[in-house]
Amino acid sequence: LIVVDSATALFRTDYTGRGELSERQMQMGLFLRQLTRLAEEFGVAVLLTNQVVANPDGMSFAKDSTKPIGGNIMAHASTTRLRLRKGRGDNRIMTVFDSPTLPEADCQFAVSGTGVCDPVE
Repeated sequence: LIVVDSATALFRTDYTGRGELSERQMQMGLFLRQLTRLAEEFGVAVLLTNQVVANPDGMSFAKDSTKPIGGNIMAHASTTRLRLRKGRGDNRIMTVFDSPTLPEADCQFAVSGTGVCDPVE
């Protein structure tokens, strides 16, 4: 298992402004292709976490007015995309956002001192 936390964070700090957007996306694409090659060559899974930002195109009353950072480069490099959000208390909600094999669905769980468990009612 290869885990990359905040995959786009380094690219956001190294490349700032719209003038460097093309170069940033190209470098991110190279990085993601290298991860894909490692996954295929060694038969490992790759888990990327990513950041989200407010979606200025989204309407303020929409259910979720955020969008993932990285644009189409991140979207096309990912096989299954999941969205995590906070529920009530220790509960979290995971949504299958985009997957070729799984239907869009929600799943609730809780995070406690003992780890991941059933959601608290």
